[in-house]
Amino acid sequence: MFRVIVGLLVVALFVGATAVSTAQDVKNGKKVYTEYCKTCHQENGQGMPKIYPPLAKSDYIKAQPAEALIREVVFGKSGKVKVNGAEYNGVMAPLPKKYTDKDIADVMTYVFTSFGNSKGSVTPAQVAAAKKKGKVK
Repeated sequence: MFRVIVGLLVVALFVGATAVSTAQDVKNGKKVYTEYCKTCHQENGQGMPKIYPPLAKSDYIKAQPAEALIREVVFGKSGKVKVNGAEYNGVMAPLPKKYTDKDIADVMTYVFTSFGNSKGSVTPAQVAAAKKKGKVK
C-alpha cells in the first residue's frame, strides 16, 4: 500500500511539474503568437470570418486532444474544420522551423490559456513527442 501511495505521489508531482507554465512562458508564447499567428487569427484570437477560424472561446480547441493540436501547429493543417458553428476550409501553414519545441509549447500554452480558453499548459516534451508521431492524417 505504501508503495502505491508513493508511486501516485511521484506521478502527481511529475504531472504537476510539467503542466505548470510560468509568466515568462506565456510572455514568450504571446511573442511567438504576435510574430506568426496573429496575421491570420488576429490579435484578439477572433480569426477572419469565412477565412481563418477563431481561437477565442474555441469549441475546436476544447474538443481536440492537445497532442492533435500540437501536430496541427507543427505540421500545418488543411481541409474542412468546424469552429464555433462555422465551417472553414483553408490551409494553415506549419510553424516555421526557426521555432523551438519550447517556443511551440509556449505559444500553445498562450492560446490554450488566452482568449477565453482554459485548456492548460503544453510542455516542450509534449511537443517533441507529438513531432515524432508526424502529421495528423
